[in-house]
Amino acid sequence: MPLLRRPRSVRARCTLIAALFAAGILVALGATLNLAIHSRIQYEAFSQAERVASLWSPIARGGMVPQPIPAHPPIDLIQVVDVHHRVVNSSRTASATVPLSKLRPPPDARFQPYRECPADGRCILMQAIRLTPAPDAGVLYAGVPEPDLLATHELEYAIAAGVVLVTGIVAWTAWVLVGRSLRPVEAIRARISQITVSDLSLRVPEPGGDDEISRLATTANQTLGQLEGAVERIRRFASTTSHELRSPIAGLRAQLEEALLYPDDVDTEDALRSALTTAGRLEAIVNDLLLLARLRAADSPPPAKIDLGRLVAAEVGARSSSVPINVDAPAGLEIRGSRLQLIRVLENLLANALRHAESAVEVTVEPADDGVAVTVADDGPGIPPAHRERVFDRFVRLDDGRRRDPGGSGLGLAISRDIAHTHRGTLTVEDSPRGARFVLWLPLISGGPSPAHHGQTPDAHQEPRSPMGRSAGRPEPGFGPEPLGVAP
Repeated sequence: MPLLRRPRSVRARCTLIAALFAAGILVALGATLNLAIHSRIQYEAFSQAERVASLWSPIARGGMVPQPIPAHPPIDLIQVVDVHHRVVNSSRTASATVPLSKLRPPPDARFQPYRECPADGRCILMQAIRLTPAPDAGVLYAGVPEPDLLATHELEYAIAAGVVLVTGIVAWTAWVLVGRSLRPVEAIRARISQITVSDLSLRVPEPGGDDEISRLATTANQTLGQLEGAVERIRRFASTTSHELRSPIAGLRAQLEEALLYPDDVDTEDALRSALTTAGRLEAIVNDLLLLARLRAADSPPPAKIDLGRLVAAEVGARSSSVPINVDAPAGLEIRGSRLQLIRVLENLLANALRHAESAVEVTVEPADDGVAVTVADDGPGIPPAHRERVFDRFVRLDDGRRRDPGGSGLGLAISRDIAHTHRGTLTVEDSPRGARFVLWLPLISGGPSPAHHGQTPDAHQEPRSPMGRSAGRPEPGFGPEPLGVAP
């Protein structure tokens, strides 16, 4: 187990880092200050001792030193010592018999600073001056007892106390400031802990300002709002899906129970065929739901280059129908996307148009607003403006569609719009003189043919318009699939 555990709290970690940083800086500054003060005190003592020694040196050479030697405060320890370390003259405070030091300056360096520490007393800071270069020359010593700041550890204690005090102030300040800064984070955490899946209506408190925490709270509330809407849509989707699946399952169960309970009154082959038809409808609904889930959970389609005009012409040519299909799909309009998914969209649009057409279906491919528009129009009863967005919801089937195709799942148009969105395109119902007119818009590959090549000169800055008069708009690049259950 480590001796020191890492603090779990961000507040404690920040406080510890600030305290350690301050302590390191203050210790370095304290050591420097202590060294500077020591050096300055010693320099002043040696300078004063040198001045006094220089004053008495010529007098001592002339043998005219008075007894006792007058002191020059703070330099009160003055001695003249001969070559045999005998005290010749001294001041009142200096010993008359014991020399201050036995060290003698060399002949070529008359002045020498010394720090002499006797065994039974305080250290002395002194200057020694050789009276003459002669070998038997005497030495004059001038010194002062070491000041208290140097002789004791009072200075170190004072500096250490200052370091501890300032470090404590820095730590307390960091603790208060970091705590005040993290107070909104704690409020956000407490509120998020109260949010459950069953109640996503709560929002985290948003502190004022425009700092990182404020932006975090704003983003969290936006995410919670989107999550609440998504969960609500998922619940509605699950409820609708359960309702749509319950009817065929109940019918299938009734058919099988009837065949088992009344074997003599029920044609077994007819019962099995009817059950198989119902199971086929269930399989179609489940397959469409799985496709929706894959579309809304998968990444963007692989960037395969597709000539949309050739694709549309090939799909229309491969379809056999009693209703004629007129197609105008020039080649050269290239997009990027999934060929299989786009074929699914065309199949859904063509099947829908053929289901409602009276005499013909028109399919056109043409450039439009830096993209290509595929239009599938029929001459049937059409779609009322109030239902033109509703038809793209899951399991929504208008009365005319139920009458013409009772076995449909109501998921084809929802799947088609999701595929358009994964290709950064749009699928809308536009105005038409007669019947329904579905328009699939997809972005062209850069450098594709311009609208002028096809006899059109639309405004490049004009957005496509929906039948209700508002801008249908195109999804921005990077628009991905929505979460499962989110309405287009």
